[in-house]
Amino acid sequence: MAKPNYQFEKRRREMDKKAKKAEKLKRKDAPATPSESDATPDATPGPV
Repeated sequence: MAKPNYQFEKRRREMDKKAKKAEKLKRKDAPATPSESDATPDATPGPV
């Protein structure tokens, strides 16, 4: 059985943390700019 590569696991955890933090910052900044779907809520046709 192969020995576990702890350095790889640690590096992977750090990369995951960094990516999660970046995604969180991205989501935090997103509401500041309205998206297309938010800009035109009445564009969807209702029942006639």
